[in-house]
Amino acid sequence: MAFFRSSGVLLHPTSFPSPFGIGDLGSEAYQFVDFLATSRQSLWQILPLGTPGHGNSPYLAYSAMAGNPLLISPLQLKNFGLLSDADLAKVPEFPVDSVDFAAVEAFKQPLLEKAFAQFQASGADQQPGFTEFCKAQAHWLDDYALFMALKAEQGGQPWTEWEEPLRSRQPAALAQAKARLERAIAYQQFLQYEFFRQWEMLKQYANERGIQIIGDIPIYVAHDSADVWSNPKNFCLNPQTGQPSLMAGVPPDYFSATGQLWGNPVYAWDQLEQTQFHWWIRRFEVLLQLVDIVRIDHFRGLQAYWAVPEGEDTAINGTWIEAPGAALFEAVKAQLGQLPIIAEDLGTITPEVNALREQFDFPGMKILQFAFDSGSENPYLPFNYEGRNWVVYSGTHDNDTTVGWFAARDGGAQAHVATYLGQVSDDGIHWDLIRLASSSVANQAIFPLQDLLGLGSDARMNIPGLAENNWGWRYRHDSLDASVSDHLRQVTEYYGRDR
Repeated sequence: MAFFRSSGVLLHPTSFPSPFGIGDLGSEAYQFVDFLATSRQSLWQILPLGTPGHGNSPYLAYSAMAGNPLLISPLQLKNFGLLSDADLAKVPEFPVDSVDFAAVEAFKQPLLEKAFAQFQASGADQQPGFTEFCKAQAHWLDDYALFMALKAEQGGQPWTEWEEPLRSRQPAALAQAKARLERAIAYQQFLQYEFFRQWEMLKQYANERGIQIIGDIPIYVAHDSADVWSNPKNFCLNPQTGQPSLMAGVPPDYFSATGQLWGNPVYAWDQLEQTQFHWWIRRFEVLLQLVDIVRIDHFRGLQAYWAVPEGEDTAINGTWIEAPGAALFEAVKAQLGQLPIIAEDLGTITPEVNALREQFDFPGMKILQFAFDSGSENPYLPFNYEGRNWVVYSGTHDNDTTVGWFAARDGGAQAHVATYLGQVSDDGIHWDLIRLASSSVANQAIFPLQDLLGLGSDARMNIPGLAENNWGWRYRHDSLDASVSDHLRQVTEYYGRDR
């Protein structure tokens, strides 16, 4: 579906300022929403909200449905009567500009445990809200809570390393685990109840101010996840070991001679199709409780995906396999209606992928940082956009900041960009690309907050292929001053993107 002309900001909640070492769903989140509203923005794009596993990547979460407990605000817990002033009296000194995930977890876990103990002591577990939440979300929450409780009991080991009865979900072993881990399971349910409660309050606040939230749905889920452990038939797994028998990735290209081997198990699409894509439909349902618009990451994999056999160390020896994307979206439409979906159609895109996107009228993506490395036929140059059904970005969470990107270009490449723009203005290259995106015919324009603030490469969110030291950037409390808001509002109004 095509969207109205608008603009917004890309910012993950972990990047909010906070005294607790990581952005959360407290007052700074509401102040950011106020900034968007004052700046006449209509969109707030976030990354996946799940609990990150390896490398702290939100794209490798322990669940495709659950929220990250580290985003729960301790101050909101105090407001709910679950923590006291004394509980928050001694906060360590955390880095201001980044997240130390290990230190944050060491600090917040005892607070969350205290909040849970108070929750139980007050009889709050009998309150209708908690009971109704657990009942409504049981289709994923029961398995997730048991998975996380078992994972803690097993010292964090992947589920493929658990004892065979638990690994293969034998009913007697699961029944014993549920009895043995009753409190730990209830704790995981409580964390999800609190996350959803705090997030829904924030979402309502944003929606009341005319701001829609765009949320990501990664095409694949992590192998070490509640989703794979509890629904093994939905994935291509070795029946003896539980390891992926076919792994996800992308083939060799200009950027990598060996391709990218992601390691996630690919879907057993025949099985999913036999169930009328029930798991996928449930996934959309849960996400749409948290966001207003869904961006499908690696959309091309829903038309055809690169599958690499078990045992390979690179993505070279994979093969393209066609996926039933059209059947999936027809099933979703039949169950949930016409959904507000954005297709992340970056990379090597075939006519078949474009046809799938166009069949369902999903807007695709245009990245301005990709527009200047070839001739006038470059599809990312705004004058080459066919129609208006696009979302244009200065850059994404996987790109360098615009200031960093421009600084890394040699003199000739910088001059090429400047010639297209007429010149690099006194406002800086970041505002030049923001204006270029805003002036385009694309219905939606999105800017990473780092670009609004004119930050360099040290503020980059992610470097693809780098396993460590990503996802940690945070902005400072005083960054969103009136000058930034006024500048963004003026650009937005000038190019007709104001609400």
